[in-house]
Amino acid sequence: MAASTQEALQRLADESYDGVYFVDQESCNDAISGMVHSAEILKLMPDGVALLDDQGIVIRVNKRLASWFDNPNMAGLDFYEAIGDSAIVGPEASPIRSAIGTGEEFESLLSCGDRFFTLKAVPIVGPDGQCKNVVVTMADTTVAHNHRQKLDALHSAGNGLADLRPEEIYQMDVEQRIDLLKENILHFALDLLKYDVVEIRLLSPDSTDLPILLSYGINSDEGRGRPLKAEAKGNGVTGFVVATGTSYLCEDTTNDPLYLDGLVGAKSSLTVPLKLGDQVIGSFNVESPNPRAFDESDLRFIEAFADDIAVSLNTLRLLDAQRSNATLESVEAIRDAVALPLDEILNDTVHAIESYIGHDPDVTERLRAILTHAREVKKHIHQIGREAVPDSDRRFIVRSEQRPELADKRILVIDADEQVRTSAHCLLERAGCVVETAHEGHEAILMVQSCKTTDSPYDAIIADIRLPDIGGYDLLIQLKQLVEDPPLILMTGFGYDPGHSIVKARQAGLRANAVLFKPFRLDQLLEIVQATVTRDAQSPAK
Repeated sequence: MAASTQEALQRLADESYDGVYFVDQESCNDAISGMVHSAEILKLMPDGVALLDDQGIVIRVNKRLASWFDNPNMAGLDFYEAIGDSAIVGPEASPIRSAIGTGEEFESLLSCGDRFFTLKAVPIVGPDGQCKNVVVTMADTTVAHNHRQKLDALHSAGNGLADLRPEEIYQMDVEQRIDLLKENILHFALDLLKYDVVEIRLLSPDSTDLPILLSYGINSDEGRGRPLKAEAKGNGVTGFVVATGTSYLCEDTTNDPLYLDGLVGAKSSLTVPLKLGDQVIGSFNVESPNPRAFDESDLRFIEAFADDIAVSLNTLRLLDAQRSNATLESVEAIRDAVALPLDEILNDTVHAIESYIGHDPDVTERLRAILTHAREVKKHIHQIGREAVPDSDRRFIVRSEQRPELADKRILVIDADEQVRTSAHCLLERAGCVVETAHEGHEAILMVQSCKTTDSPYDAIIADIRLPDIGGYDLLIQLKQLVEDPPLILMTGFGYDPGHSIVKARQAGLRANAVLFKPFRLDQLLEIVQATVTRDAQSPAK
């Protein structure tokens, strides 16, 4: 005897009865209504539902489950036999048996052909604590599973875009690495994402230009070669995406105000930015001859793939920067090691030439040849550094000073302090200058004289205001006898000007703003030298 309809329904679920007798008609109507309501709910559920006994045998299934497996007669069969060819792919290997054995619910992923279902087994436990029945629900998660698998595949593909072993890195030049990256991008875009039209543009580091890195499938000559800029107006979808850093889904090209022709007959396109953190470095674009060919799912796939492309491009750039940096360090090490010894050869040679002039012409000529060869060695080392690390790569090297106006300019530095001469080589040669040094004023005069017969004149001469043998003013006067407008820069400490050399030098024709106060910053040194070599006195010393 059950005291309520709810109790009756529970006992019907837990025990077997040959019939049901209702004491009053109202209770009967309520029970029947509840059962009918439950049955209707089962019919409308988007999930499949099955009631099993304690052995995993099907008692009843809803219409959704029966239709999925095209088997209306599942009752009496083992559940897995009823649904046909299937396999548990994890994480729980046997969710139904585990639910029956433990009295707890279990969940796992079930593979049935090309479809995937999330299966949940919930036990119905009787008063004795034993499992009487199991309710199995199945949700079709094929789309979500395939989406996740595709993202995983994309992530794996992205990791392999620029994956190179050390021996491969050093066997390839920059262009070969970029070509390999482009081949990998095309492979994954065509084979994995199934896109027939792909275009990648990169933002130029020094402008808003968007040159093409990769273009495949665009059969319009105008679309394939069209110059674009990272500007929101007048540069199509690509220019808008790079300028704003936002993705753009063009569902119908015929009615889109931003779209510019790319693929002949294209009806839809999808363009996403290539980003490194918050920095936009380019764009990734795909197109289709069908309208509305792309959806939000494609957008997520392309954005994920674009992130990997950006990382791969950055990896290649960092590898090139690392190689350029290592090359530059090697060149600098060689240059630093021979700089002062070569200067000593130059200094000794000009002294020897002075001694032999008028005595032995053959010896003088040989000494001048030594002077020429020593300077040629300097030039060759300088040129090797320029060729090994092009200007386009130097922007990635933090310590490299980009001063095009100083490239290949010849600088003479005069100071008795060896540390000053060494620093002059280090600082000025990184900016592209060719540096020679002298210990004293007389030696400097000989170096300037030697340039008349063996080389071009110095573009700038930097001298300490107090040399061992001469002051800054006297040096200027002697230089004016050799050079009409000496490009002299005087170095002095603040407040230290013995004999008012700077005042007198300015009165004698020292160029404006040609005084460098110690201690000076690198940028101040370079500004004054640049103003001197370009005959521009508009960059005052600070």
